[in-house]
Amino acid sequence: VLAPCCGKLYVCRLCHDAEENHQMDRFKVREVQCSACLTVQQTQQTCQQCHLLFGEYYCDICHLFDKDKKQYHCQPCGICRIGPREKYFHCEKCNLCLAQDLQGNHKCVENVSRQNCPVCMEDIHTSRIGAHVLPCGHLLHKTCFDDMIRTGAYRCPLCMHSACDMQNHWKEIDKEIAQSPMPTEYQGAMVKIMCNDCQAHCTVPFHVLGMKCTSCGSYNTAQDGGLIQLQQPEQNMEPQQHDQQ
Repeated sequence: VLAPCCGKLYVCRLCHDAEENHQMDRFKVREVQCSACLTVQQTQQTCQQCHLLFGEYYCDICHLFDKDKKQYHCQPCGICRIGPREKYFHCEKCNLCLAQDLQGNHKCVENVSRQNCPVCMEDIHTSRIGAHVLPCGHLLHKTCFDDMIRTGAYRCPLCMHSACDMQNHWKEIDKEIAQSPMPTEYQGAMVKIMCNDCQAHCTVPFHVLGMKCTSCGSYNTAQDGGLIQLQQPEQNMEPQQHDQQ
């Protein structure tokens, strides 16, 4: 394609952007050069001179030439998406194409895809990497989500809500706490916590392995202040024996 910004020829806009210090506006591309006969011509799917097919898929809005990956152009998104189209729907509030199984089954965040990925800080909306929707409604790249889970980071970087179903993990912590009593001097200690999953505030027993929310059962909690109650265990006091003379 002939870059409208600098007049140079590149195989695609991504190759252009990797080499130049500016980005190509895909929507302003007007001309393409055939790689076989070198004819420069108006953007179209086949060469007007030698009839070479430039791409199995061609979008005359994005001026995208590619192999057939069941792509489709989403008008509300303003760009082409990898399909097939029937497996995706456009959420008007999120302003993003999502898998059909998320229709009516996700938390909407207005224009969420227009924010950068909170992990790598790169663009999500136009990224070639798929987006992953967290239970809280925030988005991040699928590859960034996989890296988070692999390294044990299970909370949304933006709101700290659990990034996946943690019920089995909470059960494991229950077992560990049951098998690991606190030292005697801390067994009566209580502490205030705030739950990152349900936003409840409650007072629970203090334990170094975790403080469980009494509202939803999550261990994704944050301590709010220091120990507020510390009951010392009663000690049996034996009467002193007085020497008789």
